Amino acid sequence: MNSYLDSSYKFALIGGGFCLIAFILFGSLGYDAANFSMLLGYILTPVFLFVGIRFFKKYYNEGYLSFAHGMSVGFLIYMGIALVSGLGILIYLVLNPEAFETLKALKLQVLEVNEEMIKNQVGEESFAITLKNVQQMKPLDIALNDFLWKIVPGLFFTIIISIILRKNKI
Repeated sequence: MNSYLDSSYKFALIGGGFCLIAFILFGSLGYDAANFSMLLGYILTPVFLFVGIRFFKKYYNEGYLSFAHGMSVGFLIYMGIALVSGLGILIYLVLNPEAFETLKALKLQVLEVNEEMIKNQVGEESFAITLKNVQQMKPLDIALNDFLWKIVPGLFFTIIISIILRKNKI
């Protein structure tokens, strides 16, 4: 287990750090930081998973990689990325309430601009519930959403990358 952790933590910290930096940077530029961080996570997570699993295979496991090895290392990487990013976003939003209020206002503005389209697609009752939920949103909600949306694609990409990089002993 130690070799799994030792080979994966670097990739998790760097990947999560990039997502957190993107969140802060895009937020300071006036964009919806939550969406941009999530999008960057979809791009960075498979890259860090591939490099991290390949690193484990080459430097910690003598060129051998079973599906279970790949899934274990991948799990540690994508969970680490999600934890660093989610906790970092939570801390940042708690320490900078004006950044949270700006993000919340952007989300309310999107709902306002697209109100008719949303009502036509999901109905007025669903729109009203969504509006109420966004108005009552807390920093934890944004951080938790980011955390969860790093795990879902992380699992998907880990399965694919583990199959691609798998090499059994003969």
